[in-house]
Amino acid sequence: MNDIDRLSEFLRRLTPLSRSCLLSELERLELCGIDMPGSSDIQARLRAEFPKEGSPQARAATTPSRYFFAPLELLLIDGAPEHANAGRISRNTLTPIWEWICRDLLPTMARDYIKAINDQDAANNPREVLKIAATFQTKVVKVLENTCASAESTEFARAKLAQYTASRTAFDDVIKMLHVLRAGEALRKFDARLPETIVKFDDGQVTKIATLLDAFRKSHREALPFALTLVARRLKTSWHLVRLATKAAASKSAADVAAAPYAGVVAMVLDRLDDKRLALRVALRHNRVLVARDLLTDIYETEHALKVRIDGIENCEWGVRLQQLMDAIAALVSAEVSRFPSNVGHILGSRRLRGPETLGDKLSYLAWKGRDAVQDGAAAFRKLIGQT
Repeated sequence: MNDIDRLSEFLRRLTPLSRSCLLSELERLELCGIDMPGSSDIQARLRAEFPKEGSPQARAATTPSRYFFAPLELLLIDGAPEHANAGRISRNTLTPIWEWICRDLLPTMARDYIKAINDQDAANNPREVLKIAATFQTKVVKVLENTCASAESTEFARAKLAQYTASRTAFDDVIKMLHVLRAGEALRKFDARLPETIVKFDDGQVTKIATLLDAFRKSHREALPFALTLVARRLKTSWHLVRLATKAAASKSAADVAAAPYAGVVAMVLDRLDDKRLALRVALRHNRVLVARDLLTDIYETEHALKVRIDGIENCEWGVRLQQLMDAIAALVSAEVSRFPSNVGHILGSRRLRGPETLGDKLSYLAWKGRDAVQDGAAAFRKLIGQT
């Protein structure tokens, strides 16, 4: 009881801002895989004060920031900013970024913006609210552009942001936010032209999406990863995104795929594989074995697809990262399975979860490889004809 009383007293002495940032930091550390004794109790107490986004209390408390960050909503990820997530922004960095904007970047304008938003929101005037938010977003973009114009001012801004979070990569999310706000209207139009869902990402569909991406890339190259994230949201399976790179490549070799216009999607697929690794760790920690099983099935399918569709991937940077992820996943599974006696089967140790085990799977594997061989041969033939 004495420890609980001391903890309550400590939290009570902190300012609301400090308590909010403390909650964000503890959540970030948990997502990074860092276990801190007593963290769960502290988070529970702080979440009672700062409810998750979506509850009435949260909406009332964060209306101005919610409207400001609205263009980022489809690109947010509940993950630590330290983990690679091209084309996505960590939700955990929004609190420190907002406090930095309000206290250091544009304190006077931010104060006026918050008052204007609250007044119009109370008057139930949504159109005016959106107009006020758009105006403030434009002001923030201009200031950030000036801030990032020199290395000295950039480092100064980075140091200021560091007062609100211990994450060393939080400023990277500021730059991402800048790109998204710049291309906000173009991203909205691009998103509106995408199919609501892409169940089958076949060659015809890949061609259509690539055409849309080509047009977007011409004027908003820096925001391309975010357009690709919007495409990924429509896919039934995340690894299908890699088809944007493999279809445009001269062959299925890793070198040719790396030279394709949308080769960056391979790293994005690996980012999502890392997401599943983190989710697997959480599932195992909370004994959610069935959830872990489904995650493992997706993980093994992604690994298999990358190795089949990119020849020689194991000899390039993508392959090194893939192997590191799979080694980490194997260690998680091994630790879980080892908790049970050797004569007791564990669902996560089943070979059926991994690789093409059935005859149908093996035939599909051979069909993929056969089709790749035909395409590579045709490409080589066309190249030979062109040379002669």
